[in-house]
Amino acid sequence: MRPGLPQWAGTLAVKAAAFITVMCCALAALLGVLVHVSVTNQTVGQARDLALSRLADATEAYEAGDRLLPGAGVDPGGLPAPLRSLAAAGERGTMVSRHRGHPTMWAAGPAAGHRALAVEVDYSQQSGTIAGLDNAILWSSVLAIGATVLVGVFAVTRVTRRLHGTARVARRISAGDLDARVHDPRTRDASRPQDEVAAVAAALDTMASSLQGKLLSEQRFTADVAHELRTPLTGLHAAAELLPPGRPTELVRDRVAALRTLTEDLLEISRLDTGRERLEADTEGLGALAGRVVRASGTDTEVRIVRDQRVETDRRRLERVLGNLVANAHKHGHPPVVLTVDGPVVTVRDHGAGYPEYLVTHGPQRFRTEGGSKGHGLGLTIALGQAEVLGARLCFGNAADGGAVATLTLPAAEEE
Repeated sequence: MRPGLPQWAGTLAVKAAAFITVMCCALAALLGVLVHVSVTNQTVGQARDLALSRLADATEAYEAGDRLLPGAGVDPGGLPAPLRSLAAAGERGTMVSRHRGHPTMWAAGPAAGHRALAVEVDYSQQSGTIAGLDNAILWSSVLAIGATVLVGVFAVTRVTRRLHGTARVARRISAGDLDARVHDPRTRDASRPQDEVAAVAAALDTMASSLQGKLLSEQRFTADVAHELRTPLTGLHAAAELLPPGRPTELVRDRVAALRTLTEDLLEISRLDTGRERLEADTEGLGALAGRVVRASGTDTEVRIVRDQRVETDRRRLERVLGNLVANAHKHGHPPVVLTVDGPVVTVRDHGAGYPEYLVTHGPQRFRTEGGSKGHGLGLTIALGQAEVLGARLCFGNAADGGAVATLTLPAAEEE
C-alpha cells in the first residue's frame, strides 16, 4: 500500500522547497566533484613529477656509485608492495601511502639484482591542501544551499499567499458572499507584468461580478413577479368568495389558494436571497415549540422528547422551518411521521421512499420534484434558507431501513 503523507506535505511551498533543495544539492555535488578532481589531479601530478625527478637523480647517483641523497634507498622499508613488484619487473611508477604516520609520495624504479630503487617525498602539505579544499567545498555548498532555499521559499511563499487569498475569496463566494473580491494589486496596474496568479484572481473577480449581476437580476425578477401577482390574486380570491357553492367553486378557490401560497413563498425566498433578514432572538424550549408546530399543522405527527433543550432562536422562523419539514414529510412520505427533540438537534422522519438522490447530494432545488410528486419544491428551500438565518445546520438524508430524515442542529443557548 502507498504510505500516507501528512497534510502539510502537499503544499506548494513544501514541494518547491524540496525541489530547490534537491537541485541545489545535485548542482553543489557536481561542482564539488569537478573542483575536487581537478585540484587533486593537479596536486598529485606536481608531487609525482617531483618524486620522479628525485628518482632520476637517485638513479644517476646509484649508477655512478655515489652516495644516495636522503630519502632515497634500495628496497627501503615502508615501500608499498605493489610498487616494489613494479620496480622489480623493470618499470617505474609512483604511489601514495602512509609512512611513519604521514602521507608519502613514493617513486620507484629498477635496480641491480631485481631490487627496487625508491625515493620518498613528504605528501602532507598536498594532502592537507586537498582536505582543506574538500571542507571548503562542503561548507560553502551547505551555505549556498541554505541561502538558496531561504530565498526560494520566500519567493514561493509570496505566490502561495496570493493563491491562498484567492482560494479564501472563492470559498466566500461559494458560501453566498457575492461581494467578495480578490483585488490583487497586480490587476489594478496594467503597466505591471501580469503573472498567472494575477490572471486567476482577475478571472475570479470577473466571474463573481457576472454571477452577482445575474443572481441580483433573478432575485429582482422573482420579487417583482411575486409583488405584481399579489394584487390580481387578491381580486381573484375576493371574486371566488362570491361564487355560488358547488364543485366548480371549490376547484377555483383551491387553485387561487395555491397561487397565493406560491406567491407568498416566492416573496419569502426573495427576501432570503437578499441576505437582509434579521433575527428576533429569544430563549425557547424546543419541546414545547415542537408540540405547538405539530398542533398547528393539524397532522398526525408523533413528538418524541429525548432530551429537552432551551435555545436562543427566532421562534417564528424556527416554527416555519419545522412546519415545512412536517408538511413535506406528510405530503411526500408515508406515516408514521416522527418529530424528535434530542438536545439542540431536531429530526423529522417519515417512512416513505426517502429523499431523491439529487436532494441528498446537492440540497433542495426550486421547482424541482421527482417521482410524480406534486408541489413546487419551495418548502424545503425556504426551510433551508430560514435555517441559515437562524445560524442552524439543516441536513437531508435517508434512513437505512427506509424513509426520509431531516436533521436540524441549532446552537444551544448559553447557560445562565
